[in-house]
Amino acid sequence: MSIVKINVLTVPAEMRAALETRFANRAGMVESSDGFEWFELLRPVEGTDQYLVYTRWRSEEDFQNWQQSQAFQRGHAQAAAQQGAPGHGHGQGPAATDSSLWSFEVVQSAGPQI
Repeated sequence: MSIVKINVLTVPAEMRAALETRFANRAGMVESSDGFEWFELLRPVEGTDQYLVYTRWRSEEDFQNWQQSQAFQRGHAQAAAQQGAPGHGHGQGPAATDSSLWSFEVVQSAGPQI
């Protein structure tokens, strides 16, 4: 069964647009990774300042390989470089003030029946 990794990012309201822009600029970097199955950036709607970065992988090994890959390093280096660029965080540093990683095994899954 697949595994799910959810990165929980605490993002102040004034940094939400910067975070979303940074993820949009990295689009495509994870999708070509071996074992990658799914990605979603989930914006909080009410009652929290925490974004969820949801990724689904074929195995823990595939996830670890991606974290050690050049694509992962490039994506995070690109985000760091954009911290001082106009429209990309306005020189305020990281968009998130805190993060934690949750790990799950997929036990059951369903989708639309066609």
